[in-house]
Amino acid sequence: MIISNHNPKIKLIRALLGRAKDRREAGAFVVEGVRLVEEAVAANWPMRFVLFDESLSERGKQQVESLMSQGVDVEEVSTSVMKAMSETESPQGILAVLNDFQLPIPESVNFILVPDQIRDPGNLGTLLRSAAATGVQAVIIPPETTDAFSPKVLRSGMGAHFKLPIHSMSWDEIQKQFNGLQVFIADMDGESCWSTNLRQPIILVIGNEADGASESARGMATGKLSIPMAGEVESLNAGIAGSVLMFEVVRQRSNT
Repeated sequence: MIISNHNPKIKLIRALLGRAKDRREAGAFVVEGVRLVEEAVAANWPMRFVLFDESLSERGKQQVESLMSQGVDVEEVSTSVMKAMSETESPQGILAVLNDFQLPIPESVNFILVPDQIRDPGNLGTLLRSAAATGVQAVIIPPETTDAFSPKVLRSGMGAHFKLPIHSMSWDEIQKQFNGLQVFIADMDGESCWSTNLRQPIILVIGNEADGASESARGMATGKLSIPMAGEVESLNAGIAGSVLMFEVVRQRSNT
């Protein structure tokens, strides 16, 4: 049992929970909680090791036994060590360190999401979860967007990370790889999403919470989309607005 916060595994977890730079250098990230560990296992995501403590639920203990039987490096830690590592107020008693593995982007794509300069982890996690629900084929993370594998984004995504290709690219790389797709940015002054043809292959860009899409995105844009609203509200937050637009794509394509 690990009882010291100075253990190498504990030090690694603290670094991975802290900075995106440390996650990139280590090629790893941390998931916390029974559900996210289950989602990672279901996706056959490569694991480095798993830590648990005595507070783990029966459901979690079954998962631990299964992982141990598969030869995964699983180790128990003291409750105090788990609490010191946990990013949540009520730890669920299990953490896993996973390799930074990327699902491949399909060769033929017609629905790409680009969260442009999204800084709020909750909004990015919501966008990823909705992307997984609406059949988005890849999420491309451009410069200045918060790290998609930070603890808060992972929690908010609720397992979406294990279902979606999530790749970081420059705007030049995005333009080169997805040349030929129509690029629509969410914008209050855009055309109504209800009357815009979203059945065609598209890149949907959801801009920054305060300032909207970046100049790089606007330079690529072939159109702007707005969401008609009946109430006296100027705008929706990025997570909700992006989700509405993604589901409008689904609605239009399901009616063809």
